[in-house]
Amino acid sequence: MTDGGGERGDDSSGVDGGSSGGDGTSSGDPSGSDDDVSVGSNGDATSDSSTEASSDSTGDEAPRDSITEGSLVRPLFHLAWPIVVIQLLQVTYNVVDTLYLGRLSAEAVGAISLAFPLIFLLIAVAGGFTTAGAILVAQYTGASGDRSAGLVAGQTLSFVAFLSVFIGVGGYFYTRPALELLPSDPDTAATVIPLAADYMEIIFLGIPLMFGFFVFSALMRGYGDTRTPMLVMVVSVVINVVLDPFLIFGFADNPLFTWLGLQGLEAAIYAQTGFTGFGIQGAALATILARGVATGIGLWILFTTASGPAVTLEHLYPDLEFILDIVRLGVPSTLEQTTSAMAMITLTAMVVTFSPPVVAAYGLGNRLISLVFLPAMGLGRAIDTMVGQNLGADRSDRAERSVWLAASTGAGVMLVVAVIAVAFTEPIVSVFLGDVPDAPATIAYGVEYVQIRSVEFAFIGVSQVILGAFRGAGNTKTAMVISMLTLWVGRVVSVLVLALSWSITLPVVGITVAALDWGATGIWVGMALGNVLGAIVGVVWFTRGTWKEKYIDDADVEDEPTRAADGQELEGTPQED
Repeated sequence: MTDGGGERGDDSSGVDGGSSGGDGTSSGDPSGSDDDVSVGSNGDATSDSSTEASSDSTGDEAPRDSITEGSLVRPLFHLAWPIVVIQLLQVTYNVVDTLYLGRLSAEAVGAISLAFPLIFLLIAVAGGFTTAGAILVAQYTGASGDRSAGLVAGQTLSFVAFLSVFIGVGGYFYTRPALELLPSDPDTAATVIPLAADYMEIIFLGIPLMFGFFVFSALMRGYGDTRTPMLVMVVSVVINVVLDPFLIFGFADNPLFTWLGLQGLEAAIYAQTGFTGFGIQGAALATILARGVATGIGLWILFTTASGPAVTLEHLYPDLEFILDIVRLGVPSTLEQTTSAMAMITLTAMVVTFSPPVVAAYGLGNRLISLVFLPAMGLGRAIDTMVGQNLGADRSDRAERSVWLAASTGAGVMLVVAVIAVAFTEPIVSVFLGDVPDAPATIAYGVEYVQIRSVEFAFIGVSQVILGAFRGAGNTKTAMVISMLTLWVGRVVSVLVLALSWSITLPVVGITVAALDWGATGIWVGMALGNVLGAIVGVVWFTRGTWKEKYIDDADVEDEPTRAADGQELEGTPQED
């Protein structure tokens, strides 16, 4: 069986080296969106060897060979937009929670900013294995091996389901001890950390429901269908948006009733129910319930419809050969993702030594910048396919031109976004905080944070494209190294030197080294330096041209009849997306 990420020159490894946005996003996200697979010209992830899509199968699809022939602009656009939509829907979860929790208290906003890195650390453990499943599904599907694709999908589902229960139970019991280890400002320890613990405990209890959707999305993406997960995600987001205000506030001071001018109705319902909501735990419950519905729909699609790999109940029984393949592919990706999570936790540990308004501004600013990150992320994910397929077609010249086109486009788009962010920072930040204690200080810090980080926006566009190019060429070890430099040197070390107050005298030489002690401003500047460093190193490394070597993996393939829309098996070749 192919390993999907084996040796390829000196720069390759099985690790998917996406860099974390450091803002509540990571290109190595747990939903498996950073899979080392190619993407068809309609924006769907497929194997390079998958059958050629018909140019007239849908009205808006580009011909598959447009990736390797003709204009570069059209396929780049068709590859990028579905990825941006899916990531936008993902960010919507975070933004909605922030919007409503900002009406609850500034401490609640700070709490979810503390909670995310710790949650992501454990989610990343399973995230690597969903990535492995997507890689294998993409390769077997591309080789027209529907039996293998369905079996590996089933094995991924059962393996990650088992892992999610283990992680959920462990995470529930480790939450409060882990938070107690954070060096915190006394006010933060008293007001923010207990709220973070309340939020995290609910999330961990619902981890299996969250992982179900992550696996479904990754498997469908590997099979070549990103539209179906996108539609399921829409349903999940709508449910979350509807549930959030009621589960957080109940029918007492619910901002939704205020916005709609229905305070009288709210008072009447409160008189009947007395329900005042669950506070920050309500936000966690809304997320879990919304994800649970998405998981249920996803499983129904996989097991009963013709969409996706043909999965049956028999495919859930453990198959050691496939499990070893999933583990062998998943462990390197897990290590990359957990390393990214550790970098975010380290940054969070430094931030919580500041006052609650600084912590809240850090969380709020990161949520906003995660939206800014989307165009660059879409281009980065699209370019890995452009590079992969063009190298496969012996068109390294076209692959290189596509990278420079995407990098310049990304830089230009992000520069425009930066200008808008600077011009309208205060009203954008203010909308996320109501009339709550510490709101003016939080808004002031948040405005400064976003404006300083806007300097790096164009560099984000370049760095994400360059990382995508290395992934598409199979040089995932190179991408990982650049990501590590971006996170640990560009951000962690920079914040340590710029923001904190410390000094140390070096032994023997007797030289004293001290931090610059810029305070909160040092945090914002340090965060901005990461992608600047990553873009510079990435471009220099890319111009060496060592990424242009290609390889082709052969997979053992077994054919199996696919299913009709009612789930009945049909004779013939595997279905087309």
